[in-house]
This record gives sequence, structure tokens and C-alpha cells, in this order.
Amino acid sequence: MAPFTGVLAARPAQEILIASDAVRNPTRPFMVTVTLLEFRGGKQTDTNTLMVYSKADESGGQYRSLVRFVAPQRDLNKMMLKNGNDLWFYDPASQASIRLSPQQRLLGQASNGDVVTINLAKDYQASLQDEEEIQDGERVMRRCHKLALKAVNDDVTYDRVEMWVETATSQPVKARFFAGSGHLLKTAFYRKYQPQLGRDRPTEVVIIDGLDPSWVTVMRYSAYGWRDVPEAWLQRDFLPRFKPE
Repeated sequence: MAPFTGVLAARPAQEILIASDAVRNPTRPFMVTVTLLEFRGGKQTDTNTLMVYSKADESGGQYRSLVRFVAPQRDLNKMMLKNGNDLWFYDPASQASIRLSPQQRLLGQASNGDVVTINLAKDYQASLQDEEEIQDGERVMRRCHKLALKAVNDDVTYDRVEMWVETATSQPVKARFFAGSGHLLKTAFYRKYQPQLGRDRPTEVVIIDGLDPSWVTVMRYSAYGWRDVPEAWLQRDFLPRFKPE
């Protein structure tokens, strides 16, 4: 990592964060398949597949998401709903929905809050720390803004985040996520950028445990598509009536 000793970017830090959000998140309601794979010591130990439907709230701009479990079979048609700061889990076997914490682990190092679409700029205040050249998740050196993100409310997944955003493209490259105690929870690399819904977006996020680097979770994004997301789908009371497509 080579520190940059010149003049920092003229763009405000929050604008850099907003631009990186736009790289990760399509501007209109959409759907995407998310496949989670857990590895320990280089060997795959678990996997699941989710279908995510997301749209931005017209009033606040934060995304609301309906997540349907597709695989494995034991989890088929279980669902999660994020509406505002509320996160709910629904199990069709019990016909019950329960409140979830976004910090709770879903699989490996991927938490509930990681699989729903998030505009970080709505939940965090950014400050610009430096410009650095770092190695990305594909071992390519990239010049980045280093941002420090501090949560603006208590309902977010992480208390503090360090994020590296490429200066030329606004693409998120790397992030480190911290607990309120200051403990490093995990490190994520955003990689395998491909054209999806109008611009290059990361189609894979590699998450490495903060204590055990041999514990790795990979989130793969596929089958992007523009999709109308009816308001009814984003209501807790509608979960028992949702019919898979």
C-alpha cells in the first residue's frame, strides 16, 4: 500500500460515497440472484441462493428489499423483508414473521444486512482520509480514495466502515467493517465488474473474517433484471400471500 502525499480530492467525501453507491445499486426497481458460498481452509462448507427484489423509497432514498430463499430445499420460500430500518424473517412452515437484527449472520461472514440493497450514504457520514494505491481483489493496483464512514443511527449493520473507492471510476474496491468496540469484523473485496443494468457493477464480493483469514464467504450476483416491485410486496402483512414467480 503506497500512501499518497499530494492534495486530497476536491470532491466532498459524501459525494464520493454517493457515487460508489450508484455503482453498486441500479437506479430503478430491479431483481438479482445472490449466491452465497462459505469456505473454511479453502474448502466449501455451505451455500445458499436468494432472489432479491429491491426499490428505493421515494421519500428517503434508502432501498427496501424483499428476499426469497431459493436453495437449499430446506429453506425454499423463506423470506426476509427490509422496509425502512425494520428487518423481518418469514417462515412459511410456521406462518410467522419475526424481527431480525441486520448484524445477525445469514451464512458465513455474510450478515442479514449484507444481502439487502443498501445506500451507504443514507446511513453513514463519510470523511476523506487519504488517497492510496491498493491491491484489489484481483491483485491489480488501483488508486483509491480512502473514506472513513461513521454510522448516523443505531439501526445499521456496522458501527464504522473504512472504504476504498477508485478515484477514476468511483468503483468500490475494498471495505473493512468494524463493531462498536472497534473490533474488525471482516474485510470485503468488490470484484469481477461486468456490465449490468446500464453500467459496470461488481458481480462478486469476497468477505474475509476479521480474526480467521481462512474463513471466507463469497457473494455472487447474477441474473440482474429491471423488475417492477409492487408496494404490496414490501409490507410485512403480505409475506404469507407472496407467490414465487
